Amino acid sequence: MPAAAAPPFDPLDPLGLDDLLDAEERAVRDTVRRWAAERVQPEIAGWYERGELPVIRELTRELGALGALGMPLRGYGCAGASAVQYGLTCLELEAADSGIRSLVSVQGSLAMYAVHRYGSEEQKERWLPPMAAGEVIGCFALTEPDHGSDPGSMRTRARREPGGDWVLDGRKTWITNGSVAGVAVVWARTDEGVRGFLVPAGTPGFSAPEIRHKWSLRASVTSELVLDGVRLPAGAVLPGATGLGAPLGCLTHARYGIVWGSMGAARSCFESALGYAREREQFGRPIGGFQLTQAKLADMALELHKGLLLAHHLGRRMDAGTLRPEQVSFGKLNNVREAIAVCRTARTILGANGISLEYPVMRHATNLESVLTYEGTVEMHQLVLGKALTGIDAFR
Repeated sequence: MPAAAAPPFDPLDPLGLDDLLDAEERAVRDTVRRWAAERVQPEIAGWYERGELPVIRELTRELGALGALGMPLRGYGCAGASAVQYGLTCLELEAADSGIRSLVSVQGSLAMYAVHRYGSEEQKERWLPPMAAGEVIGCFALTEPDHGSDPGSMRTRARREPGGDWVLDGRKTWITNGSVAGVAVVWARTDEGVRGFLVPAGTPGFSAPEIRHKWSLRASVTSELVLDGVRLPAGAVLPGATGLGAPLGCLTHARYGIVWGSMGAARSCFESALGYAREREQFGRPIGGFQLTQAKLADMALELHKGLLLAHHLGRRMDAGTLRPEQVSFGKLNNVREAIAVCRTARTILGANGISLEYPVMRHATNLESVLTYEGTVEMHQLVLGKALTGIDAFR
């Protein structure tokens, strides 16, 4: 039997990775890609330049209607999608902007996941359906002004009062969605260890001033949370969360989305550079015809599609229930670092135009500087992998 003819080479899918997806996965990807193209891409440069996301509540409701919020969770109005489908959603959202993917990640993989994984049935029934619909925005408050990579040293405290109420005091910072959240998942030290608390917006003593003057993730709401004698009923504590392993488990779930999302930013920059190299002429020919430019494009394509292969592999492992936290660290460390390299190389191909918001390159590059840091810095993920490789804990 003669061998089947190989399909034509696709510069945008040189390894034929589309063949790894089934029809339902492609449909999810295409739906999210269309939504991002229609709702985000026409406005994102202006939002970024002005440092605002003025339609965050409208976008959140639309994302809820798409089933993108709490996407892999089951029940309570959540889509119950596969890990790969969720990863593809993160890929397409971050191809539009990291801030949009962060909105979805914090809502679903941090706030909603914490309630779904560690909450009581009453808490799940109260919060998850409106959060899945995008009617209530959530945030996840772990990082503090003096404690980012070392959350075990957090100073926010919760004390139990006679009668069962809890009183929280402390500060959290760099909290995505904080100023617009209807509920905050706040982690605090207690006499029993680290516990999680659901703090509704408007609770006396709780405020969330927005952080301004950012040069990264400008189209995203980032806030400080202030807890000054915040009194909560006994039913506000997440009953299944005791110890630092609970918030770290949430972070592992969210980091998985970053493995995919960072490749969306890289893809956007690669495609922009490729198109520019085909059209921009210097010395009487398109710059894509020069060897140095072709070498850059080849290296960018290699790292982009190796990162996508890694994301696919981790997604299949998550769906099989065999994904380990160390493997998520592997993906987060590699893919974000390589995505930044792709963006920087794309900037050189675009020359001076690479710094203009007429193109997405510099916006993605600056956004990824935040993605590189949050949910585990390079150094923290290197140490996670170092411990896994050697069996020796070098964190302290």
